[in-house]
Amino acid sequence: MATTRSAHTVWSGDLPSGSGQVSLDTSGVGTYDVTWKARAEEADGKTSPEELIAAAHSACFSMAFSAALKEEDKTPERVETKADVSFQPGEGITGIHLTMSASVPGLNNEDFQRIADGAKTDCPVSAALKGTTITLDATLES
Repeated sequence: MATTRSAHTVWSGDLPSGSGQVSLDTSGVGTYDVTWKARAEEADGKTSPEELIAAAHSACFSMAFSAALKEEDKTPERVETKADVSFQPGEGITGIHLTMSASVPGLNNEDFQRIADGAKTDCPVSAALKGTTITLDATLES
């Protein structure tokens, strides 16, 4: 069954000095301030589209990795994923780097890397961002 998730933004003012608020409508878990300065310079307590993409990508990759492990009859004890989304004003998003570490009993490093690489490709957020260079560093914890 397909699902739809919604968020909305209300923006006031021009790009350099204006501001807005992003609301996560489906979950209702929060409303977040967003500004151009937070996007192109320092966050200063505000968020940006790139930070929201990073949050979505880190969660999606962790889920895709866990699902791929299930197909191998493995269950992770822990998966931690960080997504760094690079933004260049005037150019846009220039890349995404995923850094993941996981503890997976009974899994060797070769299979771990294969599964992690597959999850990077199969993650729906990665697929949605396929025009962007996505790199991955994956570490199997012992």
